[in-house]
Amino acid sequence: MTENEISRVVVDAAITVHRSLGPGLLESVYEVALAHELQRRGLSIERQVSMPIKYAGISFDEGFRADIVVDKKVILELKSVESITLAHRKQIQTYLRLSRCKLGLLLNFGAALMKHGITRAVNGL
Repeated sequence: MTENEISRVVVDAAITVHRSLGPGLLESVYEVALAHELQRRGLSIERQVSMPIKYAGISFDEGFRADIVVDKKVILELKSVESITLAHRKQIQTYLRLSRCKLGLLLNFGAALMKHGITRAVNGL
């Protein structure tokens, strides 16, 4: 599957989870439910994936953790906040650049409607 095809499945799964659980729970609740929903739909997922920092030929493990990586192609960062900030957008861009993935989705489960809580981020796509 391409990044865009994966993205369509992820958005549909996120809407399903949001409709079922409603907005405003802890991010960890949505992470577990979304991971299950994506696996049920046949996607390969990894949770809490380490994103090491590579600099001057050295890999530093003090990097970050992406919430979910789908098929080693798309990074999902989950939030449950009132509104997405510039800091949240920078976070997903950092993950994309460190991992060299081309597509990331910032999914805010705090939004009243999930379609308003989806932010797409690209890295050379």
